[in-house]
This record gives sequence, C-alpha cells and structure tokens, in this order.
Amino acid sequence: MLYDQIAKNKRKTVVLFFGFFLFIAAVGAALGYFLWQDTTIGVVIALVAGLVYAGYMFSQSTDVVMAMNHAKEVTSADQAPELWHIVEDMALVANVPMPRVFIINDASPNAFATGNNPQHAAVAATSGILARLNRDELEGVMAHEMTHVRNYDIRIQTLAVALTSAIALIANIGTNAMWWGGGRSRNDRDGNGSNLIGIAISVVVMIAAPLLATIVQMAISRNREYLADAGAVELTRNPEGLINALEKISSSEPMSPGNVSAESAALYISNPLKSGGMNELFSTHPPMEKRIAALKAM
Repeated sequence: MLYDQIAKNKRKTVVLFFGFFLFIAAVGAALGYFLWQDTTIGVVIALVAGLVYAGYMFSQSTDVVMAMNHAKEVTSADQAPELWHIVEDMALVANVPMPRVFIINDASPNAFATGNNPQHAAVAATSGILARLNRDELEGVMAHEMTHVRNYDIRIQTLAVALTSAIALIANIGTNAMWWGGGRSRNDRDGNGSNLIGIAISVVVMIAAPLLATIVQMAISRNREYLADAGAVELTRNPEGLINALEKISSSEPMSPGNVSAESAALYISNPLKSGGMNELFSTHPPMEKRIAALKAM
C-alpha cells in the first residue's frame, strides 16, 4: 500500500509538471498577445522563464520555501531540544532520514514539511505550536509531516508551490504592463478594434491565472491531508494526540501575513491564513472538522 502510494505520487509529479507548463504556456500566450499581438513570443518567454524559475525553486526548494516563510534553521538539539528529538523519533519510526529543522517566529500554531525527496526534506514549526502543544500533540503533528515526507507528498506539493509562483510571476508581469499602458500602441494601430475580444480574453487569463493555479493546488493538497493524518496515527498509535493538536490549531488565530507566503500556504498542516467565508471554497485544506471526525472514526 505504502509503495503503491509512493509510486503513484512519483507518476503524478510528471503529470503535474507537464500540466502546469501547459498552463504557463497559456498565460504566456495571453501575455504575448496583449503586449505584442504575437502568442508565440509570449509562449516562448513564459516557458523559458517558468522553466528557469521553477527549476531553481525546485532544486533549492528547502531554502527558497523556508526563506519565503522567514524560517530560521535549528542546527543542533541544544537550540530546540523537544522539537529536535520529536522530529528525530518520528523520522526513525517513518524510516526516513532526519530532515532539517526550522522554526518560524509566529504565535499561531502550525507546521509544514518541504523538499524534493526524503533525503533532502525539511520540517518547520512555528514558535506558537511549540508553546501551545504538549509532547503527544507535537508528536502527532510531526508524524503527519513525516508521512508527507515518506509518501513523497512533499515533492508534489513543493513542485506545485514552485510552478504556482512561476505562474503568478508571469501573470504579474502582464497585469503590471496592463496598468502601465502596455498594448496601447497596438490598439492605436488597430483602429477598427478588431482585436478587442482577443485582448479582453488575454486580460482575463492573466488576472485569473493565479486563482486557477491555487485551485489546482487545492485539488492536489486536500486528499493528501487525510492520508497524512491517517499516517500519523499509524506512526504514533495515538490518534488523540493529533486530534487534540488539530483542535488547538483550528481554534487559533491566523499566522501573520508577513510570516507566510500565500504560494506556500498549501504546505502547512492547516491553512495558515484562515480566510474563512467564501474563500474556504478555494482552500487548499479540507475542513478541519471533517479531518477530526475521520480521526475519531479510526
């Protein structure tokens, strides 16, 4: 079962890679049409920029993601003994290498794992989770993250973060050009307005692209949270530890926007931005009450 999940995640990584790059090509086509009335130029620029940007982020995923979330590395057990030893224990039980350990200075309790494979994984915990959770609860959270590491979920999630960031970057170039008057000279040449529909479609694509990329992240992440919760119980044999941890996390305040990037929100054990309302429809996490109910039913 475990090896089937790992193999499936590796296959999905390839599908995700090509799917996202088709999406990047579409955004590039919209950008090229809007700025130069040439979709080919836009596609080439977007694919090259997306490949370079996503390749850099993926190859340096741990350092990039940790920098995005202002995390500081813990390099020895003396700096955070309880966290260090719990991560060490859960990695041993999950049969994965000891990951790098980071702490984010934020009062809201939360945590995530990242990396492109178990040999280059890292976990981060907020100062809030260390202050509010007892040992059993923190073990449940770290077992959840070790399950993500063991199952290669981190590869898919990290790649999704990298490619979503690339899409946002390209779309941002287009929207900035729009606000600063890009494409006006083309409109002047086309006095009959024959390209207005194409221009309008291009603008809609560039504006909607980040949201659509987030929806893709949502589809990738939601089911994996249930699987990681179940994996945490398998590792700890203590569902109450994770249940209590999730209850505390769900009732807490959101993280400070300055300490978390929207592109990496899907990595966390719980939505760190806690937007609520209609935005929950686009959340990268399943409803916490459903996760807790699933754990209680185990």
